Amino acid sequence: MATHVKRAFKYRFHPTDAQAAELSRTFGCVRKVYNLALQARTAAWYQRQERVNYNATSAMLTAWKKTEELAYLTEVSSVPLQQCLRHLQGAFTNFFQGRAKYPRFKSRKKSRRSAEYTSSAFRYRDGQLTLAKMRKPLNIVWSRPLPENAAPSTVTVSQDAAGRWFVSLLCDDTITPAPATTAAVGIDAGLTSLATLSTGEKITNPRHERRDRTRLAKAQREVSRKVKGSANRNKARVKVARIHARITDRRRDFLHKLTTRLVRENQTVVIEDLTVRNLVKNHTLARAISDAAWRDLRTMLEYKCAWYGRELVVVDRWFPSSKRCGACGTIRAKLPLNVRAWTCDCGITHDRDVNAARNIKAAGLAVSACGDGVRPQRSTPGGQSSMKQETQRATTGTPRL
Repeated sequence: MATHVKRAFKYRFHPTDAQAAELSRTFGCVRKVYNLALQARTAAWYQRQERVNYNATSAMLTAWKKTEELAYLTEVSSVPLQQCLRHLQGAFTNFFQGRAKYPRFKSRKKSRRSAEYTSSAFRYRDGQLTLAKMRKPLNIVWSRPLPENAAPSTVTVSQDAAGRWFVSLLCDDTITPAPATTAAVGIDAGLTSLATLSTGEKITNPRHERRDRTRLAKAQREVSRKVKGSANRNKARVKVARIHARITDRRRDFLHKLTTRLVRENQTVVIEDLTVRNLVKNHTLARAISDAAWRDLRTMLEYKCAWYGRELVVVDRWFPSSKRCGACGTIRAKLPLNVRAWTCDCGITHDRDVNAARNIKAAGLAVSACGDGVRPQRSTPGGQSSMKQETQRATTGTPRL
């Protein structure tokens, strides 16, 4: 049965000078309105214990536009300004429900430059997209087609630190489930091998950041030598941003190809519930863990399994996958990270990662068979642990207050 989803299609575009100036003004106004609304809501809460909602901030926006100091807000489309207030409302909702930290002010230098347009503020006809306050359509590089008879509901325009412009169109899409199969795979995430499969296959970690580390260090030294606030420093900063963008793009492309292959070939995918946020506190391995992007790997597996009718099972982080013998079930007391192969008392020699992947697969299939859906719990002194089953994207790993 086909799955109907909301799917964002992101493309790069090249604006004219007039369009770039208009979008830059819009980004600045969006940031200003967001910060003013956040300041007003924060003051209302801490001074009067009042909760200000979206409707109240929308009325504030109308009043701000009538002042001489903020009259420039009327020069850009009103829709992105209203949308940023809705985003702020969503941020506060997540905060009060314990899913995120308190909203932070947007920075001119560090925050993402973006603006969201709803259907009343853009026109999409015959493959051309024209935004409000603009006469000409955007020069978009259509790297892949939109769904047939697509009607974008929202359009988000953004500019990254490297100066590249992107437009993201949110459309309704129909995804056909992948052909059913009986195959299942367990995945053990690592650093030397990004992923070790229960089949014995080891997928080498590309180490994208390490490959460009020398270039990145040289570019960062160039930035430090330039005078703060100068045009040359800004040019050097853009060079650093381009290297970071190159690393990010290569990493994302590799992970997309890997996760798509795993989802297409297997009906059941089993992974560990790794807490990357805690693992990166190890300063010796933090850089390598961040470069491996385990969280992105899991996120992609979650939504692709939901799209294509696959089952994703997440094994408790305390499950002793590496220390358990896959043949007799004996659990070793200790197994340091530098030990990559070990021999059990039953006489079988295990490759550490392959053994872990096979144990993860076995545990996941047991969970899938019995239908257990409990959340992971910490292991007890007796070594007991639990697993959980996920068939759609979950909120595990979001910040807790």
